[in-house]
This record gives sequence, structure tokens and C-alpha cells, in this order.
Amino acid sequence: MAKKENPIRRTTGKGGNYRKTKAGAGMTKKGVAAHRRANPGSKLKTAVTGKVKKGSAAAKRRKSYCARSAGQMKKFPKAAKDPNSRLRQARKRWKC
Repeated sequence: MAKKENPIRRTTGKGGNYRKTKAGAGMTKKGVAAHRRANPGSKLKTAVTGKVKKGSAAAKRRKSYCARSAGQMKKFPKAAKDPNSRLRQARKRWKC
């Protein structure tokens, strides 16, 4: 019995769930919706990219993300040095 080959799955571009690195990395709205369908009860949300009021829920999410990703910057110094890395681009999109 021959094993059926899977077609190449793309995560970026048309029908993808993730933004390209130059577009700021992170998940797209469509990607978040797909994840939430696959994982009932998930509270995943897209990035906080706009202006937020101080102390609002969105501001707290941003602060939390920035703190977590700062830890990633320490853990992966190679990505932290590269301005085009997904980590740096995502932090820029979140306005960290």
C-alpha cells in the first residue's frame, strides 16, 4: 500500500494563517478564527496594534506580550540582533 503524499501546506500568503515577516509576523484574523474553531474555549486574539487607553484591557495585553517577548529576546540573541527576524517584526507591530 503506497503512502499518500500530502500537498505542501503554506502558513503565509493566500489562505495562510500567519503574516509574512515583512508584514509584521504574527497571526492573521483568519488564522485566529481557524485556531478558535479547532480549539473550542480558546481565548486567542490578534495583536494590539492601535492606540489604547492607559489601563484598558488592550493596554494590559500589550504590556503582557511585550514582557513575554522581551524574554524571548534574551533567550534568542541571534533573533534579537536581526531587525528582520519574526520576533523583532512582531514586537514592532505590537509597538513594544
